[in-house]
Amino acid sequence: MKVYLMHPDRDFERQGYKEQRYPYRYVLSLPPAKAALIEDLELETLLNAMAQGDEFLYDVAKQALVSSLESPEAICYRQAILKDCLKNPAVVREIYHIPIEAADRKLKHWMGIFTRYPSGVLSSAVQMLEMFVALLRQLKQIADEHAGEFESEGFRRFFAMIQQELTPEYFNEVEQHIKTLKFPHGVLISAQLGNGNEGTNYVLCKTNDGARRWMKRVFSRKSPLYTYTLHPRDDAGARALGELRDRGLNLVANAAGQSADHIDHFFNALRTELAFYIGCLNLSERLAAFGEPITFPDPAPAGERRHSFKGLYDVALALTMNKKVVGNDVNADGKDLVIITGANQGGKSVFLRSIGLAQLMMQSGMFVPAEAFCANICTGLFTHYRREEDASMTSGKFDEELGRMSEIVDAITPNATVLFNESFAATNEREGSEIARQIVSALLEKKVKIFFVTHLYDFASSFHEKNLENVLFLRADRKEKGHRTYKLIVAPPLKTSFGVDAYNKVFREGK
Repeated sequence: MKVYLMHPDRDFERQGYKEQRYPYRYVLSLPPAKAALIEDLELETLLNAMAQGDEFLYDVAKQALVSSLESPEAICYRQAILKDCLKNPAVVREIYHIPIEAADRKLKHWMGIFTRYPSGVLSSAVQMLEMFVALLRQLKQIADEHAGEFESEGFRRFFAMIQQELTPEYFNEVEQHIKTLKFPHGVLISAQLGNGNEGTNYVLCKTNDGARRWMKRVFSRKSPLYTYTLHPRDDAGARALGELRDRGLNLVANAAGQSADHIDHFFNALRTELAFYIGCLNLSERLAAFGEPITFPDPAPAGERRHSFKGLYDVALALTMNKKVVGNDVNADGKDLVIITGANQGGKSVFLRSIGLAQLMMQSGMFVPAEAFCANICTGLFTHYRREEDASMTSGKFDEELGRMSEIVDAITPNATVLFNESFAATNEREGSEIARQIVSALLEKKVKIFFVTHLYDFASSFHEKNLENVLFLRADRKEKGHRTYKLIVAPPLKTSFGVDAYNKVFREGK
């Protein structure tokens, strides 16, 4: 049985998967660019809101967000499933509880992993199968009662699979096999004598079906029987008979163990794939608590230049402040470069973070924090943010910036997106502007989309003077007397960053 709730044609890819304990943990070895992305976009805040203290939810959400989908069809497939989850949260949480219960029961009762004896493996496998059958019945009941309430392709296929495979005949057959594998009338084994009178060709035989064949057994001609009874204190004899029994049970124990593992794998896959949607439910409930809107984005192919939105806000800031925050309306369709300038503490960095988080959320199949959102898929999302001085003093800030830029260039591909935040400002204005200009120009030639927050007026004005159609200029709004609205407006760069506003706030307002 396959779940197919994250991808239409394969299981959810669990990169860096490592079994530390049961239940499982993800151990992700992220490249430097991905680690920087998580830090710069404050992704931990989003992940914690989705997980709500559950490590498993955190790990799956992190895996999904850093492993972006690369086609509009794949994104829309997940979006449709998530819409069903938002419409039927109680049912989805009830389904999610079933594999959790399976994991808890397995942890408490399954001892097969600690024994090498076939009889022990068989006993544990039978116990697991009994437990799993009870949970599969619960899943079948949910499918029968609620399948009609779901509209997405993924859930309809999932429920259809459950209803087609988990039939009454299936349960009856499995329960009959479980009853047989308990061997209530003992184990019947046949064998032959081999070289040196050693046993060979051990075969487990089917025992007589007592109640229904008693007349046949009473009146049939009996074969001669030879019996041997062990003395209660004959430990060596008991061990010898146990070994004979295990030889006969070996194949059956392996088959039962594989059957139990197959169902266990299904429950693990169901838990993993539903965990992503449970995290999305947690996040939507958290945002709804303080009235923040969410919307399902319209993804465009990577080759198009689409980026327009209404009311886009920084979800990390909203989650940190636990209240509504200012959103922005921008139409950057057809633009390859967006340069953001303006007053200090005017919302530029917050806006840049909202761009990155929305892109990651869209390409993982989630809703985004906005009233409306449309963007093209990017083949990779990279951040180049200003860093503090190297604590080890092995390099200066500017050298460190160029080193990180070199790593991005090595990994970048056409139709990727790079978010620059105050980059190349660690040197003088002229040198920083020239380096930024050359790097941005080279990236644009390679069809890379760029959002650049900067105070480098020479850099920003040089692009503005060219009057290029594929470049958009945004500026942090500043009212009279330095009042910030935290809104961005379409406007050319100004020569000043209004540092006097910060001076007045610190030294004049405090008087």
